[in-house]
Amino acid sequence: MFAARRLLLSCKQGANQAASFLRGRRIQSANYSQSTRQGTTHGRTDLNPLPVGTAQTFSRSRARYAAPALALGFTGFLAFLHYNDERRAVPKGQPSSSNSSGCGCGSNTTVRGPIIGGPFTLMSTQNKVVTEKDLRDKWVLLYFGYSFSPDVGPEQLKMISKAVDKLESNHDKKVLPVFVTLDPVRDTPSHLHAYLKEFDDRILGLTGSASAMRQMAQEYRVYFKKVQEDGDDYLVDTSHNMYLLNPKMEVVRCFGVEYNPGDLSQEVLKEVTSASQ
Repeated sequence: MFAARRLLLSCKQGANQAASFLRGRRIQSANYSQSTRQGTTHGRTDLNPLPVGTAQTFSRSRARYAAPALALGFTGFLAFLHYNDERRAVPKGQPSSSNSSGCGCGSNTTVRGPIIGGPFTLMSTQNKVVTEKDLRDKWVLLYFGYSFSPDVGPEQLKMISKAVDKLESNHDKKVLPVFVTLDPVRDTPSHLHAYLKEFDDRILGLTGSASAMRQMAQEYRVYFKKVQEDGDDYLVDTSHNMYLLNPKMEVVRCFGVEYNPGDLSQEVLKEVTSASQ
């Protein structure tokens, strides 16, 4: 971060020096033109012509200052981008310092207060209407994905199932796993039911209309985008957000794809235990 700032300051200093040099040359040129006009008006020749080669020297000098300024400007711009990315990154195991965008998934993040989330009305795999009120008074592990995910989705569901098992068998803590699809066109209630049954019967699958899914994704700061493949086939590019919600339906933790079942169960256990003390 400090290196980026030093590069930005160097860029500004180089640009200011180049600008001052060019302004000085323009002032000299203007004075020369004014002096020429005055000499012509009064019928006398009192000009001191520039020596041969001065114009070339000026051109080389300008290029000598302009090139470093452009190079420093480009370097400063890259440093600024790196600084922003570095500032947004949240290492695993550290709380997020940003309160503007919810939790930065991809890390173990503590969320303070109801930063993200909101009301929703979706359909379960049993064709029953489910709202956020139905999930109150429960600890919920909420995951956003889609059944046609070729790799990340299945791995995340396996991890969730094993983590929930550990919490129940080793610590007698119940957490409801909830799967929200980002592909409601293909993930119908019947299809989603058959898909989730292959992983764990305890997972509550939720689907709905495209507008309802889009609204919930916005409320929970979930990124997703349809990526067209050959023919009618397509994938869904998504951030694979996983949230831990307390019984008040407040998001308290966000987990990235780098977790294993043991780590996930331990982090969830910490939250559940601390809330009951």
